[in-house]
Amino acid sequence: MEAEAEPWLLEDASMGSNLSILQKRSESMVGFLRILLANIREVLLGTKLSILFSAIPIAIVAEHRDYGRAWAFALSLIGLTPLAERVSFLTEQIAFYTNPTVGGLLNATCGNATELIISIVALIHHKVDVVKYSLLGSILSNLLLVLGTALFCGGIANPSKEQKFDTKQTGVNSVLLLLGLLCHLMPVMLKFSGTPAELMAAAELQLSRASCVVMLVGYIVYLFFQLWTHRQLFEDEEVSEEEDGDLMSNEKPGPVIGFWSACFWLVLMTGIIAPLSEYIVASIEVASEAWGISVSFISVILLPIVGNAAEHAGAIIFAFKNKLDISIGLALGSATQIALFVIPLSVLMSWIIGMDMDLDIHPLETSCLALSILVTAFALQDGTSHYLKGLVLVLCYIVMGACFYLLRGPNVKL
Repeated sequence: MEAEAEPWLLEDASMGSNLSILQKRSESMVGFLRILLANIREVLLGTKLSILFSAIPIAIVAEHRDYGRAWAFALSLIGLTPLAERVSFLTEQIAFYTNPTVGGLLNATCGNATELIISIVALIHHKVDVVKYSLLGSILSNLLLVLGTALFCGGIANPSKEQKFDTKQTGVNSVLLLLGLLCHLMPVMLKFSGTPAELMAAAELQLSRASCVVMLVGYIVYLFFQLWTHRQLFEDEEVSEEEDGDLMSNEKPGPVIGFWSACFWLVLMTGIIAPLSEYIVASIEVASEAWGISVSFISVILLPIVGNAAEHAGAIIFAFKNKLDISIGLALGSATQIALFVIPLSVLMSWIIGMDMDLDIHPLETSCLALSILVTAFALQDGTSHYLKGLVLVLCYIVMGACFYLLRGPNVKL
């Protein structure tokens, strides 16, 4: 017969078990805090734009304490700049844990998340013109400002080298942009076709919706072309460790945070972008009157510069390293996505919620779109680049910006 265990022995065993559980919990908590601090360092402090995060809480306070809608607009615009760049970073981090196809689809979907969120919020507020102007401005910014700055900086940084790139990729994007231009031209040209005035609005709307379906089909085929059948045309060049030692943290050769951590931060960043977009859309007319500049200039110039912060920084860095294929891919790819995905999606979403949004952006705006596509296509047609081409693109953007600065809408006082 076994002897019964002494009570003090049982008590010691129980205390040892409790200490072991407490130790495991403590180690788990320390591990969690270590991961959290590492994520904060990489996500919030891993960009040179991190100082601009301080504008976000100030914008929220300014909005709710009624410090002035113009201040809330300006601070929200500043706060969106690092958020747009970090969304791109987190999307790339998630793509590291997926196969190339899923990663490509993820980048294609989230690449212009900021513009898409601003468009949705503007549609909810029934500000169709803000949607049209901001998406047009995003295309102009990518084609002229982002690409022009990249070519200019690349030419200045490599004066003794002739920068070359593959024209196959640029040819594909140029053709798709021309498809988007055609779909925008048709509603404008319909006005001069002799259609009775009482039927014009309905005809423009129906043509725009049909064109949007065509553009979405073209975009889906473009994704299939890019990710499956002709992937080799769009693959980025391999970047060695020695070359990338001085790049920013979002260009490291491997992931720097975990998959679920990246998903959590992506949801959090998107959740912060939504209210800031709400502040911007709700106060854009107030800011226009307070600053004495037109709503069209704010929508076409200021908003897209903020939304394209990630593309701008990435394109310039790769151009400095004489990797124009990547720089051109970033700029043209983003412009193509806006033209063939975000714009038609916005039109169809407005249709769903019962609003009438068409593709008619008026002759002046359509002319700016057409000229920017043509100038970009001519600049890239020979597969070589130098700083003069980049400077010409930037100068074209400055001229168009001056035009929209002087363009005064009916709600803006001189």
